[in-house]
Amino acid sequence: MEKVPMTIGGHAQLELELKHRTSVERPRIIQAISEARAHGDLSENAEYHAAKEQQSLNEGRINELEDKLGRAEVIDVSKMSGATIKFGATVTLIDEDTEEEKRYQIVGDVEADVKSGRVSISSPISRALIGKEVGDTIEVAAPGGAHSYEITGVEYI
Repeated sequence: MEKVPMTIGGHAQLELELKHRTSVERPRIIQAISEARAHGDLSENAEYHAAKEQQSLNEGRINELEDKLGRAEVIDVSKMSGATIKFGATVTLIDEDTEEEKRYQIVGDVEADVKSGRVSISSPISRALIGKEVGDTIEVAAPGGAHSYEITGVEYI
């Protein structure tokens, strides 16, 4: 079984979602199924079929969360240091074409969210950054074309 790297915050988010799905969503869906059953004929009961589909999706997500949490390798980024970029690093970059500053934290696949500045360890930009240091320049092949970035900062927070 392959370990899934994640930060402490990402692990806590998954645990929170799992708790919500098992203690809130599961009972709510079971209640909806029993109410729909009470309406009679199940073959033409849209409420029943919708509730059963919700149950299937919820149970699938619960299984997925339990799997990821079971294989999690939780990494405490605050205890890391160094000038070399590795998992958990928060990296400040300057786009060499637009002079725009960007800031990303390299996190596990399950907690990645580009809009909030968290990029997956398996993303093209992360793969280009791993092992580099402040002052290095990287070239990233993106769907919109290649971009060149200068690394201006590395932190572990």
